[in-house]
Amino acid sequence: MSQSVDQLRGIIARLRAPGGCPWDREQTASSLRPSLVEEAYEVVDAIEREHTSDLQEELGDLLINILMQAEIASEQNSFTLDAIATTASEKLIRRHPHVFAGSSADSSEAVLAQWEEIKRAERAAKGVEENTPTSLLDGVARAFPGLVRAQKIQKKAAKVRFDWERPADVVEKIREEIAEVEAELGDIGKPGTQERLTEEVGDLLFAVVNLSRALSIDSESALQSATDKFMKRFAFMESAAPSEKSFADLTLAEMNTLWDQAKQEGKAEGKQS
Repeated sequence: MSQSVDQLRGIIARLRAPGGCPWDREQTASSLRPSLVEEAYEVVDAIEREHTSDLQEELGDLLINILMQAEIASEQNSFTLDAIATTASEKLIRRHPHVFAGSSADSSEAVLAQWEEIKRAERAAKGVEENTPTSLLDGVARAFPGLVRAQKIQKKAAKVRFDWERPADVVEKIREEIAEVEAELGDIGKPGTQERLTEEVGDLLFAVVNLSRALSIDSESALQSATDKFMKRFAFMESAAPSEKSFADLTLAEMNTLWDQAKQEGKAEGKQS
């Protein structure tokens, strides 16, 4: 391992040691979960912005989180960073037999199919060892964002052909789910309605993710883009509001007028680009 990584490991060990940083010493694997997720998202953000220096910094922050988790586990005699690296190396070798074991996979599709088959065999082996049932949908972490998890689960089901035949069929399913949401709206305030609405809206979101996947659109990225567009239009509304009046004091009709202007501004920019 490189000298710089060893130096970082030493710094983290010192922060965690008696006489180190009180905050760092208080942290547990569980308490660091939010930070781990946030840093991973910030790495993705830097990649999407194609900002190299930010990416280097954010990867460093993510590495700090990984090394902190490894240090905590080591203190508990659970596992070490070296054990993590060994397990990862063994997994890569095991899942790339076309590189390390003489098997054949001459396309990305063949590699992915082989990868999934090896993963299924690994899960089956674990199921036998732990005496727990296995499913084709196992292996997708529940901690994933909802859209990402839904899309991954749907893709796994699609691999055994449990899928919609055409995008138009999914659109019809979305209409069906909207109708079921609408059917509950008249009962808002009555006992049990909120729970049913939560379930129906969840079904609607799941169906929309299905449509995204059927159209080869990443649902998480699509929603992020839509959110960015909303923020840009809202900022335009704020800047275009009459100076003599607070934006928050505008009527809904005045806000809608500004919103239409923001949409037209966006279309004009699109034509210019």
